[in-house]
This record gives sequence, structure tokens and C-alpha cells, in this order.
Amino acid sequence: MNTSDLELAIAKEEKLLEAMQTNNIELLDRLLHDELLFHTPDGQTVTKAMDLNNYRSGHVNWRTLTPSDRMIHQIGDNIIVAVTVEIQGNYFGQEINGKFRYLRVWKQFHDDWKVIAGSVVVISST
Repeated sequence: MNTSDLELAIAKEEKLLEAMQTNNIELLDRLLHDELLFHTPDGQTVTKAMDLNNYRSGHVNWRTLTPSDRMIHQIGDNIIVAVTVEIQGNYFGQEINGKFRYLRVWKQFHDDWKVIAGSVVVISST
């Protein structure tokens, strides 16, 4: 992966975390592919529409999202990101304070990149 692709991937990841933390539905809509599939820690599969509705409803409120231990690999027109995110916030009325490991697949569409798949597991939570 060349430096510009790496910088682009990091920038896209930062934009995604910003959109998640600020409940920016428009930005989330631009960054997530319409056919996105995402697995949650409890095994549910979430679509883009479901995810956006969760943010719209106010059921998802992240106070802090702090990334670390990021690994990025490019395979053709896909970028795979594994990242640990320390999260503090509220998810459907449940207080969240812990570390989570995300895996996201970004795919290039024309001149833009979108998340097409992802998953998250709990590393530690209090």
C-alpha cells in the first residue's frame, strides 16, 4: 500500500468515527454502502438502513471514540481496516465504557470509498 492510499484510509476512518460521534447522518450515509452488512458483538447483522435509523432515533450516543492499534491492508480496490476503539457512550439505554475491535472493509467506487462490510467484538467492557 502506498503512502497516499494509507493516508486516505486513515482519513476515511477518522471521518467515519467523527460521523458516529456527532450523529452526522448525512456523512454516515455517504460513507456507508447501501448494501452494507455489519455484525454486532451479539451476532446480529445490521444493514445500512438499520444503522442510520439507530442514529436518527437517538438510541446511539457516543461521547468518545478513541482509535488505536490500527492495521490497514489493501487488496485490489478494497481496504481492510482492523482497529481497536475505546468507546464511552450510550447504546439503546445501556451505558458503554470499553474497548472494541472493529473490522471494516472499504471498497472503491469510482472516485470514492465506502464501507461495504464490518464487524465488532468486545475486548473489554465495564
